[in-house]
This record gives sequence, C-alpha cells and structure tokens, in this order.
Amino acid sequence: MTPLDAETHRPLQGGPSFSLGNRLLRVVWMAAWLVLARFTPPPLHGWRRLILRAFGAKVGKGARVHASVLIWLPGNLELGDNVLIGPGVRLYNQGRIVIGARSVISQRAHICASSHDVCDPQFQLVCRPVAIGEQCWVAAEAFVGPGVTMGDRSVLAARGALFSNAKSDGVYGGNPAAWLKDRGMVLGSTVA
Repeated sequence: MTPLDAETHRPLQGGPSFSLGNRLLRVVWMAAWLVLARFTPPPLHGWRRLILRAFGAKVGKGARVHASVLIWLPGNLELGDNVLIGPGVRLYNQGRIVIGARSVISQRAHICASSHDVCDPQFQLVCRPVAIGEQCWVAAEAFVGPGVTMGDRSVLAARGALFSNAKSDGVYGGNPAAWLKDRGMVLGSTVA
C-alpha cells in the first residue's frame, strides 16, 4: 500500500498517511487479532497462522507466531517455513517485511519497514521493505530499520540497531550495529 501524498493530506496537521480503505482494514485486523489470537495459549501456532493467512499474510509451514506479536498489516508480511516470531515482537510493516525460512525473531525485537523523508517539510512517509534471509537471528529487543537486507544466516545481537545491510554469516551488534565476526555456522547441519 502506498502512503498518501503528505503535501495534499497534511499528516503533520492530523491528516491521514494512508487511504480510508487501508485504515478500515487495519481496524478490522486489529480487532480480529485481539479477539481471535491475542489471548490464545502458546501451542496454538496453527490457529494464528490461519488468521494471518485470512488477512493476506504469506505464512510458511511450521511458522510460529506468538499471540503477543504486533503486526501492522498482514498483507505486507511473508514468513518462510519454520520461522519463529517471539513474544512481544513488533512487525511495523507499512512497507513489506519478508523473513526467510528457519529465521528467529526474538522477544520484543522491532522490525520497521517505513520512515519519513527528513528533507521534506511535510515529512512524507516512505515505505522501505525489509528482507531477512534464511536462518537469521534477530536477538531480543534488537531493531532492524527500513530498507535493510540481512543476508542468510546473519545475526543481530540483543538490543542492536541495524540501519544498513548485513552480509551473510555475519554477526552484528551495537547501535548503530557494526560487524563483529563471522558466525561460523556449520553449513549442512540440521536441528532435530
């Protein structure tokens, strides 16, 4: 969904950033998640997958999304097989967020796929998709910013803030996050 033109709709003066249809869809989505998923017990991942798919998310087999996760718009979300989205994660997907198979987004992490044009006096909203590769780990309370791509098997350490791309197999930490070391993952191994 494309944001509305800030000059015409003036969000800084209380105008909308998205169309009425988008805003109504999100109200229905938030109510549905609250009533149908928010208070479900942890093992009901299949039920929560079903709800996400009903609202347009692409969700792979075995993906586990905890009930306390906050998702801005399921239609802008794609989760690969066996992805884990931990408790309290915020997927602020005004722009598209894609998370590859077997990746883990740990508790209270925040993935953000939008920002504002700081050079625009109207503060235009800009959607910038986030892509997290396969077998990645975004650790507890970490932040992945707009437009970032995390290569396969990359790691963002706890409370790290990633604003630029992360190379495959790299471990990143700090704010702003910097490369710390190679992950050293043994490729071809599987977890039972």
